Amino acid sequence: MVSFLNTSLRDFDRESSCVGESPIIGTAACSPVPFSGFNSLHNRSSSSSAFYSSSVSMAAQSVGEMDGENFPSDLAYQSGFNNHFSSEAIPGALPQLQNSPLICPYGLYAEQISGTSFTSPRKVNMCSWLYRIKPSVTHEPFRPRLPKNEKLISEFNASNCSSTPTQLRWRPADVPDSPLDFVDGLYTVCGAGSSFLRHGFAIHMYTANKSMENCAFCNADGDFLIVPQSGRLWIITECGRLEVSPGEIVVLPQGFRFVVYLPDGPSRGYVAEIFGSHFQLPDLGPIGANGLAAPRDFLAPVAWFENISRPGYTIVQKYGGELFTAIQDFSPFNVVAWHGNYVPYKYDLSKFCPYNTVLFDHSDPSINTVLTAPTDKPGVALLDFVIFPPRWLVSEHTFRPPYYHRNCMSEFMGLIYGGYEAKADGFLPGGASLHNCMTPHGPDTKTYEATIARGNEAGPYRITDTMAFMFESSLIPRVCSWALESPCMDHDYYQCWIGLKSHFTSEGTTRDMDPRKVKTDVENGRQTV
Repeated sequence: MVSFLNTSLRDFDRESSCVGESPIIGTAACSPVPFSGFNSLHNRSSSSSAFYSSSVSMAAQSVGEMDGENFPSDLAYQSGFNNHFSSEAIPGALPQLQNSPLICPYGLYAEQISGTSFTSPRKVNMCSWLYRIKPSVTHEPFRPRLPKNEKLISEFNASNCSSTPTQLRWRPADVPDSPLDFVDGLYTVCGAGSSFLRHGFAIHMYTANKSMENCAFCNADGDFLIVPQSGRLWIITECGRLEVSPGEIVVLPQGFRFVVYLPDGPSRGYVAEIFGSHFQLPDLGPIGANGLAAPRDFLAPVAWFENISRPGYTIVQKYGGELFTAIQDFSPFNVVAWHGNYVPYKYDLSKFCPYNTVLFDHSDPSINTVLTAPTDKPGVALLDFVIFPPRWLVSEHTFRPPYYHRNCMSEFMGLIYGGYEAKADGFLPGGASLHNCMTPHGPDTKTYEATIARGNEAGPYRITDTMAFMFESSLIPRVCSWALESPCMDHDYYQCWIGLKSHFTSEGTTRDMDPRKVKTDVENGRQTV
């Protein structure tokens, strides 16, 4: 045991086929290594933690400094939501029986990251133990980052943003020609509350055309839920690596350091940030045990590390909506092993199992909730993440598009690809809309008239090639001035409803509209009254 504990990472780098010198940046890096007894020792989980990939390359895999080239296509993951995961890039790097031994295996430092207070109830307590080559505290003092990103805030009040009940819509933003990475391309659209008070949310968007270089980002304000709309993201975190494509989402919890590479070049997308809460799966109620987002489809990374000198490496930390920088001389992605339930994860939206009405009327959009960040009030969300995926519409004698609505919640919508069933024109992939608390909204004129024209002759219909989503909150967001003044603002949005005309007749209707009295012709499957 003594000789094992005294084994150094230097010796491992020299002797193991898993770790090698990168021809790109000279990085000693290791992919997870399967071996006998791996599932019982190195990927333990309270439920179903396991390797998502059936095989893991033992060759050295390095990340290009400039663009993330050579990011492997066969990344391994652990599956499950809110599991207690365990992962190590070197066999035996995880301490046994205790979290913080006097001397950790391979001379590593033990460091805990807590996503909740120590005394939070066990069912919601979130933390992880990281075993790293150097602790994250090894850096120079933080200083304000200059120049400032004036379009990034986490404190929403009348001094820096405005309230408006008007329906708002934005066209997709173009990715600028000047070099812009994820950090500099991130800007706030709207939000409510305060990161200082640990209650609220912010909705950001990003446009970027270059990978982050010699720096890592850390959000001390809250959790990021990133929805890429165009261009893949290769993300390195302290727990390992994640590849996130449009149609997938990634959650980066508060406090984790990460870097974003852009393998496809220009990229844009949406970001929801929550203060003082974490995302969880919604309760299924009478749906039962299955449906919506399955826990096993959420994927967490496996341990991966860099052991390399990085003079002048910069940690960019978002704190109170402002950016600060600290310099260190090593990569922050030096975690050789870790265990816990506080971890980044991703999810493929195409795996969502939607539910819908099968006879009449339109379900409330909450039926499509993927993740929710709850408040202390039961059934009221700080932020819900809801999607509108491909699905069948079969309800009879029903106006099938989303109904006209005024909502005590506020709704921010985005479109990843395709079209949206309630808007025939104007709502484009990469664009967004905001319908604030009690602001009327619903299908545009073209959608309404086309639906009515089809009448009861419309048979079952499958919505295809679409993925819209909604960030919905019980808080009322204020809108940033640059979002209101953006050249992407659609100032004619209200026109899509102006054409709605009255169909009222004082003589009423000659047909009984009660769906319970609609008879079905069994022979031809068509409705008759």
